Amino acid sequence: MKIVQNGDSVKVNYTGRLEDGSVFDSSLNEGREPLAAVLGQGQLIKGFESGLMGMSIGDKKTIEIAPEDAYGQVIEGMMSEVSLENLPENVKVGDQLQGMTERGPVSVVVKEVNEKSAIVDANHPLAGKKLIFDLELVSID
Repeated sequence: MKIVQNGDSVKVNYTGRLEDGSVFDSSLNEGREPLAAVLGQGQLIKGFESGLMGMSIGDKKTIEIAPEDAYGQVIEGMMSEVSLENLPENVKVGDQLQGMTERGPVSVVVKEVNEKSAIVDANHPLAGKKLIFDLELVSID
């Protein structure tokens, strides 16, 4: 029986959730296909990829991934204060915006809105969070 190794092309069904049980992504949503990736090429977060190693077709398991092996810890330096003049009208907490920096486009989430400014966060939305994935290996090539 073949087991997953580095360099294999795999297809996997998954459901990703947070510690509070809320689901943030799933390949099982209607109309979606299993996730396809070649292992060892940096296509997947480190913890997800290592969780697949050693699995065989049809295997199911649940893995927990620490922030360091997922999207990293929250970096305070990636939060900044922006004048409301530079933001869309009626911006509110939770809005996702696209901005431009000297290094190119960046996605930010509005964390706080004050009278004249807002705090925006360019960290990945899952930074600092432990991720839990239910995996089912569909194929290995």
